[in-house]
Amino acid sequence: MGSEELVPIKTTDPALEVAWFSALCSDDYRQLGVADGSLRSSFVHCREICQTADRLGYRNVLLPSSYQVGQDPLAFAAGIASTIEQMNLLVAVRCGEIHPPMLARALSTLDHMLEGRLTVNIISSDLPGTVVDSAARYQRSKEVIQILRQAWTEEAISFQGEFYDLDLDTTDPVKPYQQDGGPLLYFGGYSEAARQLCAEECDVYLMWPDTEDGLRSTMSDLALRAERVDRVIDYGLRIHVVVRETEGQAVDAARHLMAHVDAVQGEEIKHRALDSRSAGVLKQDELREASARAGKGDFIEDNVWSGIGRARSGCGSAIVGDPDQVFNKIARYRALGMRALILSGYPHIEECELFARYVLPEIATCSLPEVYGRRPADSPATPLTHGTRV
Repeated sequence: MGSEELVPIKTTDPALEVAWFSALCSDDYRQLGVADGSLRSSFVHCREICQTADRLGYRNVLLPSSYQVGQDPLAFAAGIASTIEQMNLLVAVRCGEIHPPMLARALSTLDHMLEGRLTVNIISSDLPGTVVDSAARYQRSKEVIQILRQAWTEEAISFQGEFYDLDLDTTDPVKPYQQDGGPLLYFGGYSEAARQLCAEECDVYLMWPDTEDGLRSTMSDLALRAERVDRVIDYGLRIHVVVRETEGQAVDAARHLMAHVDAVQGEEIKHRALDSRSAGVLKQDELREASARAGKGDFIEDNVWSGIGRARSGCGSAIVGDPDQVFNKIARYRALGMRALILSGYPHIEECELFARYVLPEIATCSLPEVYGRRPADSPATPLTHGTRV
């Protein structure tokens, strides 16, 4: 596959599932490193982020998982499900925290509460307080996914693996609202094991910020892995955004965000997260260091600024520019084959509103569960709707 060839993708419609991010993990600031009690990860504040994104026309919202002070994503999703009118919820699930059949039931319950608007972000990092080698973590995640799929698509669960040995003669308690496979599975990770797991088992491969050439190379690698197991998957990008009326104002806003973070404090904040030394984070660090050596400052590419990564783990870069620049960058990502875009900005509600004012109306958007045909037009017959009660 040549470097300029289009990567095979499952969803050929060019519409994007444009999502926002709810700061469940103590991650909302006006300036990074400056704690603001009004932006703490309370239920009320995080709910307001989600309701704002829903009202403004975003199609999904990521609810992240962490041990840091904040909300548990499953509990939080249940708490806001009835207040969200049209948007999906992308709920992060750290594999191994919950016994898989009970996890299947919890997710099925959420799917019914949302009437088929649940999506799931599979997480394979260490459980808080434990350290497990990478191969074991991804094997555990693979088994969890396979059990979820059995639970959602078959009449019984019969599974024997390294971590789980299960025999359940019925899956009635865990039948999801979504048909033809259950909730879509989104997954991110850069290690060999992570890429292979996504190629074999998941629906949408989520990437962190990179150069366009780097993104294309990663997508090509995943496409080849998927092809070897007779699959085609979709791709998404998790990135921040800083959009203002002019490029200069956007750059100033980005600099203001980092004005009170020194190198020592930035490292301390960054390493609170369990994934701060993951392959994806280290790759972003390398890109930022290479840009600095080349005299480009923290811009790893035109309009892609990596300064956030100096004081944040996970996603560490932002699209920075005026509305046309931001739209054009997103259009380039779409041309690469991206079909899911998970955005965020600081403070999250204000930046959510700015992006919705300046850029979102210009983007053709979609809901991937609907594109995949997972969400039925009418309420399906399940034990939690109008199926036969026994």
